Amino acid sequence: MHQRPIAWLASLVLFVATVSPPLAAAELAIPPIPYYQRILPNGLQVLSVENHASPTVSVQMWYHVGSKDDPQGRSGFAHLFEHLMFKSTKHMPAEQLDRFTEDVGGSNNASTGDDVTNYFEIVPSNYLQTLLWAEAERLSNLNVDEKNFKSERAVVEEEYRQSVLANPYGKLFNAIDPHSYTVHPYRRPTIGSIEDLEAASLQNVIDFHKAFYRPDNVTLIVTGDFDPKQLDAWVDQYFGWMPKPATPVPQVVVQEPLRKKDLRYTVTSSTAPLPAVAITWLIPPAADSADSIPLQVAAALLSQGDSSRLYQSLVYRHQVAQQVGADADGRVGPGLFTAYAILASGHSPADAEKLLQEEIIWLATQPIPASELDKVKTQLLTSELKQRQTAQGIAFALGQASLIEGNPDRVNTDLAALQKVSEHDVHRVMQKYVLGAHSVTIDYLPQAATAATAAGKGATQ
Repeated sequence: MHQRPIAWLASLVLFVATVSPPLAAAELAIPPIPYYQRILPNGLQVLSVENHASPTVSVQMWYHVGSKDDPQGRSGFAHLFEHLMFKSTKHMPAEQLDRFTEDVGGSNNASTGDDVTNYFEIVPSNYLQTLLWAEAERLSNLNVDEKNFKSERAVVEEEYRQSVLANPYGKLFNAIDPHSYTVHPYRRPTIGSIEDLEAASLQNVIDFHKAFYRPDNVTLIVTGDFDPKQLDAWVDQYFGWMPKPATPVPQVVVQEPLRKKDLRYTVTSSTAPLPAVAITWLIPPAADSADSIPLQVAAALLSQGDSSRLYQSLVYRHQVAQQVGADADGRVGPGLFTAYAILASGHSPADAEKLLQEEIIWLATQPIPASELDKVKTQLLTSELKQRQTAQGIAFALGQASLIEGNPDRVNTDLAALQKVSEHDVHRVMQKYVLGAHSVTIDYLPQAATAATAAGKGATQ
């Protein structure tokens, strides 16, 4: 596709951020991201966006494997493998990728989600060839051995201690997926558990690598300052020789059933100073743009900033909570709509739950002021456009569209769809997926308060 300068984004962001409220609802004609797509004979998908606004290039490898693909009884495995990918290969010593990126003024990192594991770098564009070679090397020649396995398992276990056990509300957010899904492997937390990680063997790691780290299960995304013909030649050189495995990539086929009743659980904490509560509802996959985008707007109406409905009600007016939030978490499979509150002193989960439900019902059934809806859509649009001002941000947006939403075209169509979301759309999705569906509620209690509160509600551990 033809190259387009990235400067248009900056002018659009400035326009969105500075127009007066009466003009905020005007729909913007946003130039599309001109991505190019090709698929190698071995199944490797390549997405690229050429732009020379900055002499930098982003290289990202999105593997179609996440925590939902963890082996049974081995939660945290995809996350563990993310760490192992930074160890040695046949032709690279451990941590060599840091030298290829940080030593030339760039950076690298990785993340593991429910559906994907992505590795991403940003460097001066004259190092593109080096990074393509390095990513191909990690894919084809990783050293999966006992030493690397045990050292990185210890690192992941320490992450669990810090983010789940030491964080006063880490156990609450870590408990949402296990309690919200009944059969779908989304019920396994991405970070895993120490018990499952300790039960893992080197052979488990080798089998996982063989099953999922293969050219037909990865999307290579390159954005920024490069020559398209040269990029194609390097991709063919470093990735094209890899054979496509004869066996198919394992797929999750489990279907999460509709909830038949409301459920309630109690989770306790030895470190949380105050209680909290979280409520979840099942929502459709992110590929369902007609519903997933209005659900994102609904979540933003509830919790985007200090002027949002939940903040104004629970934190400001009633002073029941010190922190509130709502999220429409779209996934490849069924996602979650979540609302939560971390309480203020002297209040119980029931106090916050009542107000959360009131605000949700009000949003789903009562008129939404046009100025409020316009403001929230402008905030979401501005956030997306700001992200896309960099090569790395464009790559993330393209990866999200392709792997989570199921079509790289969504990187262009979603912003137009966002601007068209109406009051009717918000009411429709909230009434269908929230008011018209069963919920899971998690009461999060300091251990000292558990017995009395749980006894009063008949809650279960």
